[in-house]
Amino acid sequence: MEDQHIQDEDVFTLKEAIGELSERIPNVMKPYHSFTEECFKEGELTKKEKHLIALGISLAAQDEYCVHYHVTGCIDNGITPEQIREVSAVSAAVQAGAVMAQAATEVEWTLNSFEENENH
Repeated sequence: MEDQHIQDEDVFTLKEAIGELSERIPNVMKPYHSFTEECFKEGELTKKEKHLIALGISLAAQDEYCVHYHVTGCIDNGITPEQIREVSAVSAAVQAGAVMAQAATEVEWTLNSFEENENH
């Protein structure tokens, strides 16, 4: 079975593609790059904390490129593999919680409305 994981060359290809897109629509991409750079600067949160947050969100969004990028960012900012794995587990728990919340509310409310209509 072919390896489906992102390789370094895939990230390089993505960087090239982003560069090309930046040339094609600089009026959109320049502000985008400025925005993301500003967001990851040290502030009330450290770069380390920001990469941990971004990793959790990237995992939940199932964005392989961002997962690779932010795992690298975590390592570059002194985050241990154990801490990265813990963030992965927290992200999974939040996703599971979101599904369970929807099951307990939206699914049940919809099923209840069908049951009520059947009983009338």
